[in-house]
Amino acid sequence: MPKNNNLKSILIIGSGPIIIGQACEFDYAGTQSLRSLREDGIGTILLNSNPATIMTDPSMADHVYLKPLTTKSIVEILKAHPNIDAVLPTMGGQTALNLCIEADEKGIWEDFGIKLIGVDIDAINITEDREKFKQLMGRIGIPVAPAKTVTSYLQGKEVAQEFGFPLVIRASFTLGGSGASFVHGPDEFDEKLTHGLEASPIHEVLIDKALLGWKEYELELLRDKNDNVVIICSIENMDPMGIHTGDSITVAPAMTLSDTTYQRMRDMAIKMMRSIGDFAGGCNVQFAVSPDEKEDIIAIEINPRVSRSSALASKATGYPIAKIATKLAIGYNLDELENQITKSTSALFEPTLDYVIVKIPRWNFDKFEGADRTLGLQMKSVGEVMGIGRSFQEALHKATQSLEIKRNGLGADGKSYTKYDEIIEKLTYPSWDRVFVIYDAIQAGIPLSRIHEITKIDMWFLRQYEELYALDTEISKFDKESLPKDLLLEAKQKGFADRQIAHMLDCLESEVYNKRVEQGINRVYKLVDTCAAEFKAETPYYYSTFEAEIETPDGKRYVDNESKVSEKKKIVVLGSGPNRIGQGIEFDYSCVHGVLAASECGYETIMINCNPETVSTDFDIADKLYFEPVFWEHIYDIIRHEKPEGVIVQLGGQTALKLAEKLDRYGIKIMGTSFEALDLAEDRGSFSKLLQENNIPYPEFGTAETADEALALADELDFPILVRPSYVLGGQGMKIVINKDELEETVVDLLRKIPNNKLLLDHYLDGAIEAEADAICDGEDVHIIGIMEHIEPCGIHSGDSNALLPPFNLGDLVMEQIKDHTRKIALALNTVGLINIQFAIKDDMVYIIEANPRASRTVPFIAKAYKEPYVNYATKVMLGHKKVKDFNFNPQLEGYAIKQPVFSFNKFHKVNKQLGPEMKSTGESILFIDSLRDDAFYDLYSRRKMYLSK
Repeated sequence: MPKNNNLKSILIIGSGPIIIGQACEFDYAGTQSLRSLREDGIGTILLNSNPATIMTDPSMADHVYLKPLTTKSIVEILKAHPNIDAVLPTMGGQTALNLCIEADEKGIWEDFGIKLIGVDIDAINITEDREKFKQLMGRIGIPVAPAKTVTSYLQGKEVAQEFGFPLVIRASFTLGGSGASFVHGPDEFDEKLTHGLEASPIHEVLIDKALLGWKEYELELLRDKNDNVVIICSIENMDPMGIHTGDSITVAPAMTLSDTTYQRMRDMAIKMMRSIGDFAGGCNVQFAVSPDEKEDIIAIEINPRVSRSSALASKATGYPIAKIATKLAIGYNLDELENQITKSTSALFEPTLDYVIVKIPRWNFDKFEGADRTLGLQMKSVGEVMGIGRSFQEALHKATQSLEIKRNGLGADGKSYTKYDEIIEKLTYPSWDRVFVIYDAIQAGIPLSRIHEITKIDMWFLRQYEELYALDTEISKFDKESLPKDLLLEAKQKGFADRQIAHMLDCLESEVYNKRVEQGINRVYKLVDTCAAEFKAETPYYYSTFEAEIETPDGKRYVDNESKVSEKKKIVVLGSGPNRIGQGIEFDYSCVHGVLAASECGYETIMINCNPETVSTDFDIADKLYFEPVFWEHIYDIIRHEKPEGVIVQLGGQTALKLAEKLDRYGIKIMGTSFEALDLAEDRGSFSKLLQENNIPYPEFGTAETADEALALADELDFPILVRPSYVLGGQGMKIVINKDELEETVVDLLRKIPNNKLLLDHYLDGAIEAEADAICDGEDVHIIGIMEHIEPCGIHSGDSNALLPPFNLGDLVMEQIKDHTRKIALALNTVGLINIQFAIKDDMVYIIEANPRASRTVPFIAKAYKEPYVNYATKVMLGHKKVKDFNFNPQLEGYAIKQPVFSFNKFHKVNKQLGPEMKSTGESILFIDSLRDDAFYDLYSRRKMYLSK
């Protein structure tokens, strides 16, 4: 049966600001959903408070409401749009589901005659309420771990006595494992039970017997209203039970399940989905499997919505789960929809993978001093990367190369742990670098059986690691001249980077690269086609691998490259890699707009990125998507293959910017602002000299490369002093020091973490007001797109500050200085494209803090507030397609827009929550106010005193 023609207009609820446990995978899902509804001519109304996302772009929905995610906002929207027929809450994560339940309890849906699609309230309640879920599983004969729900401290003590330790405490109705913890013994039980009860909005926890060491799996399901169910993807967690799946290294398809157990798991998942309610849409089901021959299966949970894993599963398979789930929610059946990749088969077709994907989370513990870095039931990662390869080993290496943590892959980079005790401790208490430590343990001679005993990671995975180390050892016996071709090919097929092989051979990376090119060992590109090449794929979504040459009967030798190069002019856009604090979803927003703008200018667009959560890695955004690490070797090979006109680095944050030097050195054209100008702005000392030459005020400064130089400088500069490293992101390592002891300690620590860095020491303008400006420059004209004033004083990182657009109390004199300085700096840096400049204002004098000639964190916020597509304009300027004067700028904002940072401190207990020059926020929301008399502004402005009094 085709779609329900009664649905003319649908409300979609987004997930709000990014927090740990709920990131841009819901931006991806929501964007797909909106595009899917538009294809069917259905009106879309979106509620979401996050300005940094593509989802809230005016082009995505018919009406976008950038309002707080509250029932008050829902009522306002329903009154303004009496034609809304239904609400789809499954695209906005736990936040949207919780809001949907609240609106249901208040009778809002009933009052306005709104139908719920994609899920039903009973399904949400059953899956969120741990006790109801357990009872339902009992009724349908699905095993679950022994568990009891408690709502008080005393009940909890009784259950602990009954079950014995170890136990798991899980809080009901929470996100990303908030409030969940392992309890190994009675001494820690009281604190963890209290924390769980407090974390749950209904003060309820489930206490269950811990299945420590069991293997963990997830299945992604879709069901239509005719009860057809497809399993889109099986995902295996390399880490056993006990580490939140968002913090686990995961692999697709499942690697270590016997076929009979997989079939049992499928049957159980389908039975579970059918039992929780009668709705059409998506589901994520999690299971634990005993690590013995019996392979007993226990159900952990089911989520009746798209999830973090469904974004991963979509990218892993090429099957757009959110898009199809939306079609099912509006009434289509699976057999009526086409496979989006092949365009010739039906969506009632389970994807088959002839490759392996590995997801590795990305953490930011360095931003949370004193945080417990041990991984457990509560999610702590801020982003993730995905590697695609022909084998687990290749995919694992590509994922580790994508993390951007100064590692080149597993081992072979001189950064291994070598001390036995340290390795054992790191294996026992899993932390962010466990994926590397397993390799180090094998290198240190620790037997696989011992590693398995400590980590409970399946022996199959450990043997894969062992094979990699054996190859590393074998290659190390040779030098660059004597290394046999077959060994070099094997190393490349197993994902070792040229840099790693150079480390093994004790030579230069370029020498390894030259050797493999001479020997014809080149990357080939394969399609992600959903069907293991059984049907022709129409979608240009590629990953790289290495293949041995094929010889035809007539003696011709070749390798099969599925990426065909066209004659069109091409532009490469470098993505921003994994999300992290200081570089989040706003750069994905910029990359997507950059791709679309380049396409409008007539170029074939090529996107390179490795983040599975983002819209930029959707297979139908760019003309070609290379799902590859944003890592020099991979990028250079793509550029050699495609021969683009140039590369855009301004839109991918620090990730893309860091590659500008190499691109420049290899003679690859950087579109827009040149590498010299980008480098000048990043180098703190050179930039200050440029300001000096242009008579632009800046705080007194000096540069230092040693602690001695810094201490000598301190005699010239007055304390407090702001210490800033060059070439960093999100204020990494910035500190305000008030005496020589603090200065010495800070400088020594920074130079240990970032060797050979040039530090800038400048006099910190205590109590100054901070402001920032974003502008577009074409080398001749400058257009300032927005000036924002921070509510917090200078010294709090701009990403952590509440900021008002336009400024609320800067006088004409100050505003003129800001405009004048912005124009002068943009032109002095020869900016072509975007630039962001930050200012400190004291005694009506405007000083420059820093300038970034690239897309900034605030550009999407300004674009949403003023309803202008600034990234589109800036990209056309970068490409030389338009000049600033060609655009008709017409900003529209009545009143003010406030950028409000959002923090995820609740994931890290005992962490210093004090804000300073290093950024700590994970996301942001936008709030519109009519005037400065608004209570929200009063509240924020009064809290400013909290910082000034220090």
